[in-house]
Amino acid sequence: MSQVFDFLFGQYSDYLPIDIALEIIAVLFGLLSVVYAKKNSVLVYPTGMISTAIFVYLLIKWALLGDLLINAYYFVMSAYGWYYWSQKKEEVYVNQVASTTVKERQISVVLFLLSLGFVFGVYQLFNRWNDWTAYVDTLTTAIFFVGMWLMARRKIENWIFWIVGDIISVPLYFYKGLTLTSLQYLIFTLIAVFGYITWKKILNKSLPVSLG
Repeated sequence: MSQVFDFLFGQYSDYLPIDIALEIIAVLFGLLSVVYAKKNSVLVYPTGMISTAIFVYLLIKWALLGDLLINAYYFVMSAYGWYYWSQKKEEVYVNQVASTTVKERQISVVLFLLSLGFVFGVYQLFNRWNDWTAYVDTLTTAIFFVGMWLMARRKIENWIFWIVGDIISVPLYFYKGLTLTSLQYLIFTLIAVFGYITWKKILNKSLPVSLG
């Protein structure tokens, strides 16, 4: 039993207690944020911003550049999403769950490619190509950048990007020694699947019924 515990959490023996506590808090708020996202609640953003702010602090200390970029971007896009979701007209929320338009799909492709190029450039600048995880970080960063933008726009396709990125992140974070964060992404994957199902039901109810 102790061997299993050491395998999962042994890396934390070198961490400061305050950093472990902060990671736990960040994970809890991250999970809470995804639950609110599944429920299509605007509270996804304030809870998510708390989580990402803590992770930005920790990732600066741990020098995990790719993960830092992702969380910093999450924080900025959360502020935008909070504003976008909260827009009202005559006490009715304007921006509801919808599918992506052709233009938004084109923007998603461009954002994905720009994200790949941006992260590659940053890693090149700081000479961070010292481990295979850097290449996976580049891919997941681009996936999550698109997913976060689509969520901020309240598009159902955001869940597809989250599911793919989360699945990749589970073993990735475990390899990096962040077991709690790895478990977080495992739970994220499950919630994202149910989130897609829930949003799909919401979208189907909002579609006009054909009379022909």
